[in-house]
Amino acid sequence: MTRSKGWNWSVVKGSHADFWRTPSVESFYLVNRWQNLGFKDFLDLGCGLGRHAILFGKNHFDVSCFDISDEAINQTKDWANLENLNLNYEVGDALSLPFRDGSFDAILSYHVINHTDTAGMKQIISELYRVLRVNGECYLTLGSKDAWGWKETDWPKIDENTKLRQEDGPENNVPHFYADYNLIQELFSDFEIIDLHQVQEFIKKRSGDKVCESWHYHILIRKK
Repeated sequence: MTRSKGWNWSVVKGSHADFWRTPSVESFYLVNRWQNLGFKDFLDLGCGLGRHAILFGKNHFDVSCFDISDEAINQTKDWANLENLNLNYEVGDALSLPFRDGSFDAILSYHVINHTDTAGMKQIISELYRVLRVNGECYLTLGSKDAWGWKETDWPKIDENTKLRQEDGPENNVPHFYADYNLIQELFSDFEIIDLHQVQEFIKKRSGDKVCESWHYHILIRKK
């Protein structure tokens, strides 16, 4: 099993940092959905710079921020203090979450848990199941095997679903797990899959005139 590896947030500056402080479009829907379901205890799994932790904190959830990066947790804590929000913080690896069984009503893990290999992914999913309450929900994203990173790069292959990213920037040498529909059905067989979309999130040129697509699966699951 490859140990999970987080981003190097210390190199994320300026407009790049501003982007990662802006909540995802889906998170506003989830705030509304989970409020209507009466959910209260929320885990931001892989909180990064705090964009979702702050959003849910402002909407009166009891928020736990978790990340493998001390830098991420420190920046999230600084932001929360400016907003006068009382959040909880833990540093660690999602392979072994430091929370009791059934701790959370809701978990959001946006572009996070794919930073491991296949064995690690299975272990993380078992941890998600463990810390969710029965009928609790989790929204997460996984890289798709339709993405250029899987189909078109010569990055080193760790296993049948994982490559080691080779690019300058915060994700250099970070493992990336990629899935397809059948693998998702297998991985989340203990959950009810409420919603599943494959999304082409952006297109940008990476070298010359070559256009590279970023595809992710967006998955909403419920603990049975």
